[in-house]
Amino acid sequence: MSEVLNKIDFEVLVSVRNANPNGDPLNANRPRTDYNDIGEISDVCIKRKIRNRMQDLGYKIFVQSSDRSDDGASSLAKRYNALFMEGKGKSKLSQDEIAKKACSEWLDVRAFGQVFAYKSKKEGDKETDNAKGDSIGIRGPVTIQYVNSVSPVDVKTIQIVRSVNGSDSEDKKGSDTMGKKHMIGFGLYVVKGSINSQLASKTGFTHDDAMILKKCLQTLFVNDASSARPEGSMEVIKLFWWEHNCPLGQYSSAKVHRSVSISLKEGVEVPSSVDDYDIHLDELPGLKLEIVDGL
Repeated sequence: MSEVLNKIDFEVLVSVRNANPNGDPLNANRPRTDYNDIGEISDVCIKRKIRNRMQDLGYKIFVQSSDRSDDGASSLAKRYNALFMEGKGKSKLSQDEIAKKACSEWLDVRAFGQVFAYKSKKEGDKETDNAKGDSIGIRGPVTIQYVNSVSPVDVKTIQIVRSVNGSDSEDKKGSDTMGKKHMIGFGLYVVKGSINSQLASKTGFTHDDAMILKKCLQTLFVNDASSARPEGSMEVIKLFWWEHNCPLGQYSSAKVHRSVSISLKEGVEVPSSVDDYDIHLDELPGLKLEIVDGL
């Protein structure tokens, strides 16, 4: 497997229609927006979707959703202990050896890094924790920025009803008890990220791993449908993939990401589809660019 010798930058254009791309639990799970009504998606949300795609493609990941656990571990601590703890709950490996083995075992660890701060068992303890354990930090080469929409988004709230009571209750509410569902009508979001070649060499993140990441970004919303995100409501439009010719890159990531400019077409005030935007790409001499359509 070849190493990631040079810096890589990427950018993904994501279309959202009648869906909630990332609810805010501190705001009744409404779609995230800033004070100017620009839509937001957290970097953690994007990493979760990438991890799910890695898992769908058959690769081992450490940070698994509870409903997608494929190794029987019900927590991160148990997944960690299953690999590293021996005998009375103590590992014979050094911290550097644990970090190396974790990166080799789990694709998301060598991609995004991980902090391992799980307590190990002492003799006589149950499968709970004790006072001593490992505390290991791994810096990953792949970073994802906080995601924003190109234009302000309009958050819609609709009332929903149930046709039957979920259970008998003392308050005797009728079967038409009201609820709410939040979504945005349309939004074009931009996901930006980079791969640091120097950190890639430390975690063992290879060029083959980078190609897996590219596949995950291209298919970001495959097998991701839910009530808040119905099938087809979230779509990858374009993936821009830049490969530099040196470890630090010919250009800064900020300049590379600015080379893609997106603006509303003349006469359009409220966009309703990606066709309402002009997408312009500035050429950066010497920088290899690949443009991939979403699945």
